[in-house]
Amino acid sequence: MSNLLVEISDCIATLTLNRPEVMNALNYDVFKELESAVADLASREDVGCVILCGAGRAFSSGHDLNDIDAGAEADHAEFEAKVLEQLAALPMPTIARVHKYCFTGALELILACDLIFIDEDTRLADTHSKWGLSPVWGMTQRLPRRVGAARAKDMMFSARLVGAQEALAIGLVEKVCAVDSLEEETLAYAREVANNSRYTHRVCKDILNQTDGMALAQGLSYEYANSPGACDDAKERVANFIKNQK
Repeated sequence: MSNLLVEISDCIATLTLNRPEVMNALNYDVFKELESAVADLASREDVGCVILCGAGRAFSSGHDLNDIDAGAEADHAEFEAKVLEQLAALPMPTIARVHKYCFTGALELILACDLIFIDEDTRLADTHSKWGLSPVWGMTQRLPRRVGAARAKDMMFSARLVGAQEALAIGLVEKVCAVDSLEEETLAYAREVANNSRYTHRVCKDILNQTDGMALAQGLSYEYANSPGACDDAKERVANFIKNQK
């Protein structure tokens, strides 16, 4: 059975963690399949948005403790971190659709996505300190970029559970949905994204990634020098708009 289900429909790719019997705990095999799926998506022109979600009763409990006990935390860390970098570098927008639980390694996974949507029952946490581990998949860099250094320290030091409304308030997630509408609302948003210009999305993501951490003046200079302005489908989109107004 595949550890990661891949479905592409209506220009939207859905990647589903598929180890529901262990609450989608992340192991090396999951990352191998994720690496393959991300590599395929990176070269596709027919996908306008990617949704990452989990099968069963929770998104993911985090890194599989059996993997850690066997020494895989050290053996595979660089590989898994690179897969998350590849996910973050995808040219199309990515949305993590998270329900119930998202702990530690799973939190590092969704932090590599552009947007995070959760349901109102979701709990998130960084429990590295609970287990005597240190982050190796990007937590120390991606979490403070989302919530600020002090809030990131709070989550890291306390290993406490963060509820849905707090996660929204501190900027950890972008949207909180009712439990029974998370999937529908995420898909509706993804469709809106996929209907917009993929060329524009690629340019915006690239500039955002390249200028992350730059001073404002440097970032502006980079945008002015590297943005094409009108993208490859601009003429067609404007023409269609004008045609429909007549």
